[in-house]
Amino acid sequence: MWFYVERVLIPRQRADAAAHGAPRGNLSDLYPRWLGARLLLLNHQNPYSPETTREIQRGYYGRELDPRRPGDPLDQQAFAYPVYVAFLLAPTIGLPFEAVRTGFTWVLVVITVASVWLWLRAIGWKARPFSIGIALILVLGCFPVVQGLKLQQLTLLTSFFIALGAALLVKDHLFSSGFVFAIATIKPQLVVPLLICLLLWTVSDWQRRQRFVWGFGLTMSILVGASEVVLPGWLSDFRWALSAYRRYVGGQSLLDQLLSRRVGQLFSAIALAIVVLICWRFRRAEAQSHEFQYMLATALAVTLIVIPMFAPYNQVLLLPALLLIVRKGRHLWHKSLMSRTAYCVTIGAIAWPWIASWGLTIGALWLSPERLERGWAVPLYTTLVIPVVLLVQLGSLVEAAWQSYQKPAPVLTPGTA
Repeated sequence: MWFYVERVLIPRQRADAAAHGAPRGNLSDLYPRWLGARLLLLNHQNPYSPETTREIQRGYYGRELDPRRPGDPLDQQAFAYPVYVAFLLAPTIGLPFEAVRTGFTWVLVVITVASVWLWLRAIGWKARPFSIGIALILVLGCFPVVQGLKLQQLTLLTSFFIALGAALLVKDHLFSSGFVFAIATIKPQLVVPLLICLLLWTVSDWQRRQRFVWGFGLTMSILVGASEVVLPGWLSDFRWALSAYRRYVGGQSLLDQLLSRRVGQLFSAIALAIVVLICWRFRRAEAQSHEFQYMLATALAVTLIVIPMFAPYNQVLLLPALLLIVRKGRHLWHKSLMSRTAYCVTIGAIAWPWIASWGLTIGALWLSPERLERGWAVPLYTTLVIPVVLLVQLGSLVEAAWQSYQKPAPVLTPGTA
């Protein structure tokens, strides 16, 4: 996979950019956030302003974008994050960006490895060291993670916070989990559906679970309040930045691309309603239960197909779903012929990028670079369907849990009868 990205995909992108006169600078998704934080905290400059956007473009693309040039990218690379992301990046704003870039890449590698371990803890899978090693190799060698590392995408950081928050929930560290999930809102679109489920789960047993809300609410109040101090009125600027971002990147979800915008929006609403229904059914399940694990994995998988932007690096959020499906593979295989067929399709869709990349690697022994680059899209053929087939498998697990689920008896406190 790394050979494919370095020797096939990137050369193809460079050739395409040169043919269309498109600019290529540092192409680091960290850079707009880092520069926005630097200008805000050191120069008190609004990171959402057009002036900041132009400065970002000069670093990210190498020059300012020109709407009169048809080859220029549509993505303006404006600062479209909550202001409090600057607090996470504050320790780096005094350093040169190249040093920050190198260090951040290694941080992403470490936390991605940690995310695998955290999700194994969250789903209660005590895997053998050999199995964990295989999982780490496959995760660090899958296209979503490789792309996220190359682009230095903050999605990898957000996914780590989600994994850490889930693991803390399982260990009954509810306040700490709420604190971590609040930090994960640096990319709010990736956590809102999951947070809705967790809030519903919390209020269903308020006496025992309220610490999650206090941890989340207190941390969010501090983050939002501190942001208001450094940039008064930032919420309106942030809403405007999000609206502009959706316009220039297209604002289409995975379902919009697979179906159509109107039909995709309808199915997105249905998918979110199903998630809420699942959360309601399993709202009293303990954090260590299979039902709770399915709820978390389903919420994250549905998030991926309904958010108004599709990018392969976001598929790192499918990791808990994939681990659960692998763990329950024997059950899915023996359930029925239809389930066995769906399982084979799922494995084939997930394995295809590696198979195709392996084929291109072998082909490089005798093919010229130009002919090799013609196959740049082949490993990506199943990218759009992977979230869908994983959801089908999750649906099978949820269905079985739904039918067998027994609501736990309420915990009686002294003085109750």
